[in-house]
Amino acid sequence: MRDSEEIEVQCETAENAMILRPIGEIDLARAPALRTHLSEALGNAPKRLIVDLNEVPYMDSSGVATFVEAMQRARGAGSELILCGLQDRVRSIFEIARLDMVFTIRGNTDEALTS
Repeated sequence: MRDSEEIEVQCETAENAMILRPIGEIDLARAPALRTHLSEALGNAPKRLIVDLNEVPYMDSSGVATFVEAMQRARGAGSELILCGLQDRVRSIFEIARLDMVFTIRGNTDEALTS
């Protein structure tokens, strides 16, 4: 895989939750790598999978589709997918598509952990 297709994703566990923190833009080239990280995380069957998007300045439709797929997988596995820390540019994508009504979105990881 070329560097342009890589995405750094930090992972930690806390309070019955797994927290993923992708770093960088989520676009057509990087979405497959993110999908792999999300699948691996969901394979561990966490009660909550929290994705902190604080370090994601841009996301295109392939990134959104990756999260829709992850949400469906999480529901099927009995896990809850929570997005948090959305920058304005990323949040607007979810709002325009009205997906802010479908996803659980919190301001930060602390809010996601206590919701």
